[in-house]
Amino acid sequence: MSIAVSKLTGTTNYFEDFEVGAKLRHARGTTIGEIENQMLTKLVLNTADGHYNEHRMRSTNFGQRLVFGLVTGSVCIGLATQDTAENALAELSMTGIRFTSPVFHGDTLYAYTEVLEKREADRPDAGIVRFKHWGTKQDGTVVFEGERTVLIKRRS
Repeated sequence: MSIAVSKLTGTTNYFEDFEVGAKLRHARGTTIGEIENQMLTKLVLNTADGHYNEHRMRSTNFGQRLVFGLVTGSVCIGLATQDTAENALAELSMTGIRFTSPVFHGDTLYAYTEVLEKREADRPDAGIVRFKHWGTKQDGTVVFEGERTVLIKRRS
C-alpha cells in the first residue's frame, strides 16, 4: 500500500483535488502532555479515576493514567485538518468512532486519512467528501479510527 506524505500546508485540498482511494500520512505529529489531557478532560467534567488518579491507576494493568479518548480523537482529527478541512464549508457528520488502544501522557500521535467517497452537494460551489481517519502512537499502534463527512469548496 502506498501512502502519500502531505506537505506542511495544503494547497490541493479543494473538492476536485480529492480522489477516492487516496491515502495520506499527515505531516505533523504531536506529543500528548499533562496539559492537553487534563485541561480538556476537566473542561468536559470527565472525572473518571482513569484520567485523574495516578495512585489508583498504578495498581491497574495500565500502570498509569489514561488520556481521555475524545482528546485522542480530537488530536487525530486536528492533525488531519490541514489537508482535509482548509476549504471545508461545513462538517456534516462524524461516525464510527473507535478508540482501539490506550494513550498515555508522553505518547506522540500521528494521523492518516483515506478518501472513501466523493459526491455532489446540493449547491454548485461545493461537494461532499467522506474520509476515514485513523491515528497511531509513535510505535505504530492504532489508537483511533473514525469517519468524517465534510462539505468542501470547489475551486472558484
